[in-house]
Amino acid sequence: MLTDRDALLRKLHELRSEHRDLDTVIARMSDQTHADQLHVQRLKKRKLLLKDEVAWLESRLIPDSIA
Repeated sequence: MLTDRDALLRKLHELRSEHRDLDTVIARMSDQTHADQLHVQRLKKRKLLLKDEVAWLESRLIPDSIA
């Protein structure tokens, strides 16, 4: 049976993959002379949200250390 940690790792992998894909799409659209800037801005906003989700998941996966 899958553990909560396995589910978090799978979700983290999916989010990182989507983040990389958005990087590629944004770069290609930015190279176009007539790119829809509103669409590019929305993609960038989505990318930032993904970055925040990735950071949150990573913090959940790192065990608290009591020093």
